[in-house]
Amino acid sequence: LADRGAAGGEDTLRAGGVNAYLWRASLDTLSFMPIATADAQGGLILTDWYTPPATQDERFKITAFILDRRLRSDALRLSVFRQIKQDGQWVDTPAAGNTASDIAARILARARKLRANNVNNDN
Repeated sequence: LADRGAAGGEDTLRAGGVNAYLWRASLDTLSFMPIATADAQGGLILTDWYTPPATQDERFKITAFILDRRLRSDALRLSVFRQIKQDGQWVDTPAAGNTASDIAARILARARKLRANNVNNDN
């Protein structure tokens, strides 16, 4: 059974094999990072390394998986990879525990806004 939007429209709108709102919101939210791979059919977004302007000795990479055609929080899985530069070499180190959940929350909020805008535009 598909989730239903406020206007009764199906939430299974897709970009390939995944929820189109989650897909678009993921791309929008991660757009500040260079995208290495974006596979809508498989629901996979891989970023390349991103170094924040304020911290040149730290970089991040994100893998986003969209696992469902429905707009649900458990349809999104993020992995955040962090490296710091030590003695001229990049060394893997854990990202802050809330980093992935904070980014996922932003993606979900954006997806819900996109869905709401789409529903409102259909009326």
